[in-house]
Amino acid sequence: MDNEFNKLAKLLRTRLKIIADHEFREKDPDSHLEALKEISMAIENEYNVLEKSLEPRLKHYLSNMSYEKALNHIENNINN
Repeated sequence: MDNEFNKLAKLLRTRLKIIADHEFREKDPDSHLEALKEISMAIENEYNVLEKSLEPRLKHYLSNMSYEKALNHIENNINN
């Protein structure tokens, strides 16, 4: 994978893990929501850093918060 997109991909994976952690959400919904807010902010910050180098499709996915599609795009297209 292209080095400049490694951090973004990691952040996107982390967000998906937080969403999938139903036990965390059920035990502590406030902390779960806060974790989602924090990772979303980190993704937005990384988007701002990379914005000029993003392909149009990837930019579209990220700006529309289609994060799973963005991760798939990075994994399947950026590293080729």
